[in-house]
Amino acid sequence: MISQRSALRIFAALPTSICGNPHPLKSSTIESRRDANMRWPPKQPRLDGRLSKLSLSTKILAFPDPVSWRAMALPDLLPKLLSAMSALYSASKSHALPATMPTGIASWISAESPTPSSAMPMASINPAMFNDRLLLGLKGTMSEAELHVLRARLLGGIRNKAARGELRRNLPVGFVWGEQDGEVCLHPDESVRAAIQTVFTRFAELGSVRRVWLWFRSEGLSLPLRMHYGAKIRWVDPSYIAVYHILTNPVYAGAYAYGKSRHEITLDASGVRKKRARKLPRSQWQVFIPNHHEGFIDWNTYEANRARITANTHPRPHQSGSGAVREGTALLQGIAVCGRCGRKLRTHYTGRTASAGYHCAGKDITNGRGVYCLTIGALQVDEAVERAVLAALAPIGVEAAIAAAERLEADHDGALAQWRLTVERASYETQRAERRYRAVDPDNRLVARGLEAEWEKALRELDRAKAELAHREALRPKTLSANERCRLLALGTDLSTVWRAPTTLPRDKKELLRTVLEEVIITVHKEQHRAHLTLRWRGSALTEIDFDLPRRRATVRTDEDTIALLRRLATHYPDAVIAGILNRQERRTAYGHRFTANLVSGLRRQWNIARYERPANPPDGELMNVTQIANTLGVAASTIHRWLNDGIIAGEQITPGAPWRIRLTDDLRARVAEEVPQGYLTMYQTMRLLGVSRQTILQRVKRGEIQAIHVKKGRKKGLRLKVIRTQTDLFNQTS
Repeated sequence: MISQRSALRIFAALPTSICGNPHPLKSSTIESRRDANMRWPPKQPRLDGRLSKLSLSTKILAFPDPVSWRAMALPDLLPKLLSAMSALYSASKSHALPATMPTGIASWISAESPTPSSAMPMASINPAMFNDRLLLGLKGTMSEAELHVLRARLLGGIRNKAARGELRRNLPVGFVWGEQDGEVCLHPDESVRAAIQTVFTRFAELGSVRRVWLWFRSEGLSLPLRMHYGAKIRWVDPSYIAVYHILTNPVYAGAYAYGKSRHEITLDASGVRKKRARKLPRSQWQVFIPNHHEGFIDWNTYEANRARITANTHPRPHQSGSGAVREGTALLQGIAVCGRCGRKLRTHYTGRTASAGYHCAGKDITNGRGVYCLTIGALQVDEAVERAVLAALAPIGVEAAIAAAERLEADHDGALAQWRLTVERASYETQRAERRYRAVDPDNRLVARGLEAEWEKALRELDRAKAELAHREALRPKTLSANERCRLLALGTDLSTVWRAPTTLPRDKKELLRTVLEEVIITVHKEQHRAHLTLRWRGSALTEIDFDLPRRRATVRTDEDTIALLRRLATHYPDAVIAGILNRQERRTAYGHRFTANLVSGLRRQWNIARYERPANPPDGELMNVTQIANTLGVAASTIHRWLNDGIIAGEQITPGAPWRIRLTDDLRARVAEEVPQGYLTMYQTMRLLGVSRQTILQRVKRGEIQAIHVKKGRKKGLRLKVIRTQTDLFNQTS
């Protein structure tokens, strides 16, 4: 190992030698004089006994004859250097210098001289020489190898100590390190232990991290907080993350864990280094020692809590889990399963009364529209499940009533115990502040004034804690009398009364159902108006239930004329266009609302009317409305309307308010011209020629006896007519 003084000498001499300095030892000489003037002791390498034989002093490159190795050729010097490196590597494994060290190289390594006085002078190493630079590189390589070995041994010692459970790290609040190696003890403060224990007790009762946090907030309780090991414990308002860390930390279950996360360094898209800590699964923890110390809960309870917290997470698609219990009235939330596709059923609430229901997220394509494969109201399903569960729990109703009575009497004991400890802690802080105030010199007002303020603050905190404790004790429910206990036990034989009591919340019902049921498979047969339920109990027992679905006819119906018109329009138009036609005719739904595409679609499905589909092989010409035809032909829309009214072109309108449907054919395109063709006359000229009225001419246009075109440009734009003569004129016969 290169000592610090030798490294300084080498690097101080390196730049001056390269630049041609004739005195490469100038900087090292100045350093030696400075050390002598400051009376600093010479620095010695400090290594343990196992590494003392491997330490490399400043004599590592001391040759007996410097000229001999400097004059060596590279082919002769390189094998000796490689052999020395191999021998040193073997020595690092065996912690001793090998006996097979090459001749001339063994004399380089000497760790017995404690001082650098016998080291080879720096003048014997010239960085300008190739062989000297090679030897300097060898020394740096061996130093790096030795640092690597030291680091590996230090990390190995840390891991070995952690494997024995003796590595002292920061403990969570509620624990302290003992006097013996690896000894972990509970915190001596009773209030700290009681607060942590209350978290686990309330979670076992409520079953949700968020509900435990809300309970602490509603009771006005605090949680202990310690920023780092050795810091003073502070009492702060509880937070969700604090409650979550208490419930998920394995130390509270009496386990010792090390290496639960791994630090990684990655590069983002711009090439910037980013550090992150990745949590590892338990199978990849470096050290895991269960039952290492006394905990607040046992390991089985810890695993059950973790499984419950995981189950409370809203499951992703195609993943198991029921999610946390919610406040809705749908009792099978999270445990209802579709009997057709096996998906978890979702809950919905519709109508003014927010009626609960279940539906499957899987959709089938029916008439070009996605339809749920299952949708059913929750009322009948929940009632059928309730009857089955209450019938199964009837034998244990009395025991449940007794447990409820005991729980009702001791409901507030946990919170009251916390407030009593808070009063006791505030009383201690007050007495401590008083002793400090009385111990100070009264004449020293600078100190006495501050201690007096602390005493007054402690007294106010004590008064506030006592007032809150008195308020909580006043709200504590009274102990049940003998008559009330008898009445409660009598209700145990009739669980249905307790189940339907207003004080029994939907959340409580869901908790009970999840305790006894694993899942409920629902299958709906719409054609038979029946439903089939399969109850899978905890323990793999099955119960089959069948019941009829209601067949109620709608009391409010859409009028028959609208339904008949819908049947005619559905063959020609999509739902959005049909809704516009019905609204233009001022037709309304059964509840008096305007039609929309969704309402038209629902009305079609109710009356089994097929949706509009474009024909696979449409006839010649594209169907267009008036606006589209006018834009295509380059005329005004009023012209198209006038042609339709006069019968010049053909079009259809299924019902008043419906759009005109005109087929764009080659014949229709030929009816529009840029200029007046030869032989075409105006309407007035045609009337004078034929001697008939305008209406008669239009009738002949419909029959095809007169051709009509529209001129778009010029001063003579407009309608032009040409008489088609089917027979020769009597006076124009050719002989």
